[in-house]
Amino acid sequence: MNQSTSRLRAGVARSAVVVAALMASAAATAQTAAPGNSDNIPIPADPAAQTAEDASNGDEIVVTGTRIRRPDFESPSPVVSVSAAAIQQAGSTNLTDIIAQVPALQGSTTSADTAGSGVGIGASGLNVLNLRNLGTDRTLVLIDGRRQVASVPGSQAIDIGTIPSDLVERFDVLTGGVSAVYGADAVTGVVNFVLKRNFEGITARAQAGISEYGDAGKRLLAVTVGKNFADGRGNVALAYEYGSESRLESRDRARLRGNGLVSFQRNPNDPEFRPGYTGGASNGIPDNIPTRDVRYNDTAREGGIDVDFDGQPDYIVNGAGQLVPFQLGTVLRPGFSQGGTGTKTADYLNDLLPRIDRHVVNAITHFDVSPALTLFAEGKYARNKSFTVGQPSFDYYLLAEDGNPYLPAGLPNLGNGGVLITRDNFDIGQRGETITRETYRAVVGAKGQINDHGSYELSYVFGQSDIANRYVNNTYNDRFYAALDAVRDPSNGQITCRVNLQPNWTPNQPYASRTVVNPTTFRPGECVPLNLFGDGAPSQAALDFVRATTTDRSRLRQHVVSGSISGDFGQFFKLPGGPVNFALGAEYRKEESRFVPDAIAAQGLTFTNSLGREEGQFDVKEGFAELDAPILKDLPFAYRLSVGAAIRFSDYSTIGGTTTWKVNGTYAPVRDIVFNGTYSKAVRAPNIGELFAGQSQTFAFITDPCDRAELQNGTATRAANCRTLLSGLGVADPANYVDARSTNISGFSGGNSQLREEEATTWTAGAVLQPRFIPGLSLRADWYDINLRGAINTVAANEVARLCVDQATLDNVFCRSITRTNVASNTAAVGNITSFVVAPQNVARFSTAGLDVNVNYAFDAGSAGRFNLRLIGNYLDKLEFIGTPGAPVTNRRQEAGYRAPKYSANADLTWSLENVTVNYGVNFMDKTLRYANLTNENNPDVVAPEYKYIKAMWQHDIYVSVDATDRFQFFGGVNNVFGQKADIADTTYIQQVIGRYMFAGARIKM
Repeated sequence: MNQSTSRLRAGVARSAVVVAALMASAAATAQTAAPGNSDNIPIPADPAAQTAEDASNGDEIVVTGTRIRRPDFESPSPVVSVSAAAIQQAGSTNLTDIIAQVPALQGSTTSADTAGSGVGIGASGLNVLNLRNLGTDRTLVLIDGRRQVASVPGSQAIDIGTIPSDLVERFDVLTGGVSAVYGADAVTGVVNFVLKRNFEGITARAQAGISEYGDAGKRLLAVTVGKNFADGRGNVALAYEYGSESRLESRDRARLRGNGLVSFQRNPNDPEFRPGYTGGASNGIPDNIPTRDVRYNDTAREGGIDVDFDGQPDYIVNGAGQLVPFQLGTVLRPGFSQGGTGTKTADYLNDLLPRIDRHVVNAITHFDVSPALTLFAEGKYARNKSFTVGQPSFDYYLLAEDGNPYLPAGLPNLGNGGVLITRDNFDIGQRGETITRETYRAVVGAKGQINDHGSYELSYVFGQSDIANRYVNNTYNDRFYAALDAVRDPSNGQITCRVNLQPNWTPNQPYASRTVVNPTTFRPGECVPLNLFGDGAPSQAALDFVRATTTDRSRLRQHVVSGSISGDFGQFFKLPGGPVNFALGAEYRKEESRFVPDAIAAQGLTFTNSLGREEGQFDVKEGFAELDAPILKDLPFAYRLSVGAAIRFSDYSTIGGTTTWKVNGTYAPVRDIVFNGTYSKAVRAPNIGELFAGQSQTFAFITDPCDRAELQNGTATRAANCRTLLSGLGVADPANYVDARSTNISGFSGGNSQLREEEATTWTAGAVLQPRFIPGLSLRADWYDINLRGAINTVAANEVARLCVDQATLDNVFCRSITRTNVASNTAAVGNITSFVVAPQNVARFSTAGLDVNVNYAFDAGSAGRFNLRLIGNYLDKLEFIGTPGAPVTNRRQEAGYRAPKYSANADLTWSLENVTVNYGVNFMDKTLRYANLTNENNPDVVAPEYKYIKAMWQHDIYVSVDATDRFQFFGGVNNVFGQKADIADTTYIQQVIGRYMFAGARIKM
């Protein structure tokens, strides 16, 4: 340990002593006890969260993002709040679908992002939040202001599916200086779920919905039972919720299956892609055009048979069992053609939505022993199970030797001793994963009044997540290779495996795309021969022999002990604006995470990635303090003026000491308008996965940035860097280098124990307008700016390859992570990327800025009913990424892949009259770029102008509810009323792919 770290640790220890002494002093000054708010639930500072009538009642509440009681509209930090009523009116049974409509959270991961082959191993069915598009690990999710154990091994990300939607009173979204209040992981802000309390009686809600195509169904059943006891001093409530979401396959939509799928491919009429072209990158001809019937031209479901070993199939065995020539089709780019007999790219789209079933049981109780002591406890069990199907196994250049009895008749003379098979193994089965996540959470604590000027709270939170990932339709590598090498048994003439006759057999697969292994998972005599010539050719016995089912297991644990006191110094002194408010506290948190891969898979014996074991833990001791000083009040041009500050000292077992802080101010010259601002420093410590993840095999499709067709799609340095790089490897003509492969590339990923904390500077400035001359109108506008330095970032392999050559020099961390062949090792494929390593590093810088607007206007129209208009909008000014210090800025604003539109908004108009409520909602996302900003800037004709943008999303929703009696309510609605379809070649907005969605349900109160 170095001296600076020792000093930081000592400083934290001293701070903890000071906090403890202040808490003891406050307790000693207790004189009288007064009844407190037994709920002590944070209430949003967002004007839209309550009407002007509600705001004038004089009640004091606690604001999300602070531990100090204060009137709602005095909060300097911007908060957006969505109520239980709005959640129900949205129609979805998945909370994240609703939350992602808030502009600040539109980059969140919903079920649609965790289906099919586009999701990483172990992530199926997850719903995690991403605030400001800066990553899920920088978004802190709380329940009633307290943490919950994570749902992702090695991370702090919480699966929102573990939170019972029917028990949520509202959720609050806060940006601005909350890291000092709540600790690490809150770099971009906090999403706090506030649960219902003091519930008495019985409520039940049943709801079901389905798309206009009769699929994508969702179901919900929720029951809550509560009872007061001891003359209302205590309450106990139990809630159960069952939610179910149906799996949706891409083949369920005509526009996504077979020849209906449109994708953008290279324009065959553009001379730019022809050898020897010297006309420049921008010739006015679109580089990419919409194309149907796109296929991989070097592989086939039936097995492409390569006789002359040139990498291009010559034959296939068709559905009638006949040997026919392989049709190449019209070549679009290396590995892809339009038409022909190769595998359709549409076949690889797989699932759009996973199957999800979740059960959540939540118990809450409290008992007021006296005004000075309230005991409370919570318990939760959630079981979420998801299933999705991805792509099948696939193989390139498998060797079937001459004499293999399955070789089709009619092949020419096999001068190379056999044939090579390139195959997409759909008949073996599409690989899928069933993930069961069980979450346990318990909270116990005590709180109460110390005196009229102070209160306290002590709590302990325990959490545990158990995750089992069962992977199906995988294949054993050793069995697959053994079964492929079929021969005839000379004793009986039957087809068998060579290994059954030669126990010391080793596979002869010099060209195979898999890692070749010796027999491990079976004994000689057990092998069943495998016929790969023709789609559906393998026998059931052979399929049963080669298929593998593996299970990975994870366990995460969390312990949090926290204590705080809050109040004011009014018994000692007051400022002109009132007493100084304070909050002091300390917290201890321990996080543990363990991931254990299947024993067979960990050895690299299956087709899936070889996964490394991940195990680690850390603990952190923290002390925090917060002050709010009301300087002036009720004076001319100073209706209210206050300043505040917060600080948190943390001592991590992994990185040592850190400090976060914030300052804020509020100024209201008159009652009608309030100006707010915050400035803060936030930190995030690396999580367990980033630090301790074991080395795991991974695969990625990499578009080589040095391919002659890609040189113009990068920075001004790309062409020169590629020329230097490829020349050094022995490429004869770097300017015309082509990577003709369509295969994915094997690499490795892992943790980095040398990581340090990342630091962010954030500030917000805004105003709240509540004009007295327009009763019921509240408007809040806040500018936010977040600058993250030393960001922990694991760059995707494709991005690593680009960043290597898009910087001023090749001497950078990204080039050291890419391996290419040189002329000495492989003269045929010299220059090709053959491997990569990705790991988190403190090399990145992220920044984002924009404007949040929140409007609420409620008014009573007498006999015409009551109206409420609500608008949450965002203007995104920037969303930037810098790979390494000094590297060029990568602008992500308005890119479709990041769901980062320049403008976005969510608006609702609600009308209610007697027992009827009608809500009309609009969810808007501005048009987004089909290709990255960098590509558009450097290649103006990358696509025709009419295809440059993916069209704006306008989703219109209608909800209607009728209270049949005081106890019975019926409701229903339609989302995407006008059935807006997704843009050409796009599935960015899944609700447009689903189509119209109808739902109906009933609620009972007893």
